[in-house]
This record gives sequence, C-alpha cells and structure tokens, in this order.
Amino acid sequence: MPAIGKKRQRDLPQINERIRFPKIRVIDTDGAQLGILAPSEALRLAEEKDLDLVLVSDKADPPVCRIMDYGKYKFEQEKKSKEAKKKQHSSELKEVKMRYKIEDHDYQVRVKQAIRFLKAGDKVKATVMFRGREIQHTDLAEQLLRRLANDLEEVAEIQQFPKREGRSMMMLLSPKKS
Repeated sequence: MPAIGKKRQRDLPQINERIRFPKIRVIDTDGAQLGILAPSEALRLAEEKDLDLVLVSDKADPPVCRIMDYGKYKFEQEKKSKEAKKKQHSSELKEVKMRYKIEDHDYQVRVKQAIRFLKAGDKVKATVMFRGREIQHTDLAEQLLRRLANDLEEVAEIQQFPKREGRSMMMLLSPKKS
C-alpha cells in the first residue's frame, strides 16, 4: 500500500487504528457511556460487535469516540447533505427588458413574467432601454418603472430604485418575505 501524504492523512476520518490519543471517552451504540478507556481496549469492544470506533469530537477532554457502523454513518451523512442541497434554492437574477413606449399588452406580458420570476424566489431586474435620441425621455422611463413596481407591490419590494446606467434605466425588485 502506498504511503499517504501528510495533508491527505489529515483529511481521512479518524476511525479504528487511526485514533491516536492516550485515553478516550467511549460511547456505545445505544448512547450509553462506557467510560474513559485506552483506544486499544475500545477498539477491541468495537470489533467484538463487528463495528467501528469513530472519533466524534477531538475538542473534548478526553476526546469522544463512538462505537458505530462507519459505512452506515457515512451514508446517512451524505444523504442528509443531499437533502439539504435539494431544499436550498439559490436566488437568481432574472431580467425583464422593455422600451419606454411599450404597448399595453406587451407591458402586461412583462408584468406576468416578473410575477412568475418573483414567485419562484428570484430577483427581477427591470430594464428600460433607450435608442438614439430616446435618452431624453428618462422621466417617462422612470414613470414606467414606478408603474411596474406599483403593479408588483403584492409580490415584490423595491431593492434598488430606478437609476440610469449608460443607455438604459434599471430597477431591482426582490420577492416579498411571506
């Protein structure tokens, strides 16, 4: 078997023979404390039950070890972390683009899109784009963005008020905490 480097050896879980402490506190499979023992004695007890001796806490004095099925324990930990990842929703930034002279039906489509994004837990960046001389009408674009915020006030709150960025004006909306 090839020698394991120092860094990789530290990453390995401390089980069975890898536990290197003079005395350890041992906990049985059902949670009962067996007292403070030498690691060799605790390992013998674990082997009698065909289980592993696993270091639970090395910060305690003396360090705490538990007799358990390490494979099953590792499987349960992986299962828990996968479940936690599933339940976690990372909020994305979705964008709704329009022009300041947008038709009413097109505007309603953008409102519905924004509602769908907000209900999914995403933030919405509403952008009004300008072309050529349209940049003179920033006041109309700001009115449009405020109208959008007003129409979405049940599901969204303004995170960043309308502001001009180059040839566009944008506003940031985030979902309301229910």
